Amino acid sequence: MARVSPFSHAVVASMRHLYPEVLADKSFDNTGLLLEAPIPTHLPRKSNSVLLTIDLTKAVADEAIEENHSLVVAYHPIIFRGLKSITLDDSQQQSLLRLASHGVSVYCPHTAVDIVPNVTGKIEPSPEPMAVSSAEAKQQLEDTIPEQSEPVSETDVTTSEDEEPITPSDVKPNGHMSDPFVEKDPTTPKPKPKRPNGVHRTYSKPSYPLHIRDQEEDSPPHRIPSPIQSSPNTTFHHSVIPHVRTVITSSPSSALETANAARSTSQGEPYYTSSNSGSGRLITFEHPQPLSALITRIAYATGTPKGFPVAIPQDRSLESIRIKTVGTCPGSGSSVIRNAKTPPDLVFTGEMSHHEALAAIEQGRCVISLFHSNSERGYLDGVMRELLEEEVQKRWKDERERTKAEDNQGEMTKEITGDDSVSVVVSRRDRDPFGIVVLQESGVRGEAVS
Repeated sequence: MARVSPFSHAVVASMRHLYPEVLADKSFDNTGLLLEAPIPTHLPRKSNSVLLTIDLTKAVADEAIEENHSLVVAYHPIIFRGLKSITLDDSQQQSLLRLASHGVSVYCPHTAVDIVPNVTGKIEPSPEPMAVSSAEAKQQLEDTIPEQSEPVSETDVTTSEDEEPITPSDVKPNGHMSDPFVEKDPTTPKPKPKRPNGVHRTYSKPSYPLHIRDQEEDSPPHRIPSPIQSSPNTTFHHSVIPHVRTVITSSPSSALETANAARSTSQGEPYYTSSNSGSGRLITFEHPQPLSALITRIAYATGTPKGFPVAIPQDRSLESIRIKTVGTCPGSGSSVIRNAKTPPDLVFTGEMSHHEALAAIEQGRCVISLFHSNSERGYLDGVMRELLEEEVQKRWKDERERTKAEDNQGEMTKEITGDDSVSVVVSRRDRDPFGIVVLQESGVRGEAVS
């Protein structure tokens, strides 16, 4: 009789505790355990490890198999609509079949993650961005521009396949992220070029949010006295902009009651409430903030990506805009944000259609989009990885004892329960399908954001 790894049971129970499936938007979503793979007795046992990813692509499936993970937690459901067949002709089905044959299960939480309390901070203007002055940031980025010793064709494109992606290990000792493809400021003296003049295009590496929790914790938090923080400074990551955060669309009361009953906490107050659980968040600042400062915060909090789209009213300059309210929702969040009782000054999401963005700026509002999965990926390492690892460690101890007490355990199950280790890691191959092509030698200059 086929058996599922008891470690996978512990992981699934942990995910259901942290992100109750009952809170997911079942009107369209498909969440939960989507692939339950039996233990493959013909292969070495899997590690007690979990791989986190936003999208379960073929590259991520390869990663899970090569690194011997027991389970993949993929934020986006790899099975979204009904299947009439499962064949190797479809790339996603091919990945599922390969994972199943190697004993790798797949769990997809999606909107259950979006709805629980304190979660959409994965894309909100971070209250604790990197501690760095704007001058330090500019100099640091300029110092990392690579020099090419070989001539480069004007049509060459450096792609992500040719280079290792930027990971948190690329962070310098001072805590800053190296980004070797950012164009120098036009006022900075340029060294003698080692490549021919012309438009050289480079394709952006993926950028990853920095480990904010790894910043020094011995210095006390303090606020900037001024009600408006116009640019980063040496205490930037400690300065929290005073604000109030509310849920845009609360979860149904029946779902909240079910989730609270399953949580069975000893506290008198329910954990999930209509004021902290639901889709989207509206941030209201105590004082209006410069849009340029919010863009800087977003850039640092998301790992200084190559760039991201910003839409502003056509009769305004970026530096003149002040933001009082921000509507946030990861992914394609415009349909959620439009449900806010009062339209926010800034719509902050993963992607919007042309006509939605045009309508927003015509109404005098602004839009920032990070590309769909870039608005979600930071949460995996910034929050989920640590939460899940701690929860699995607790549940794995109990699951091991329960499984050991069972009769007729197979040898593979005994090997699995004999290992008390737990590991949760974030995929190094997961990335948004869109990157940014940077024209380093272009004569067209953009507006600098201080």
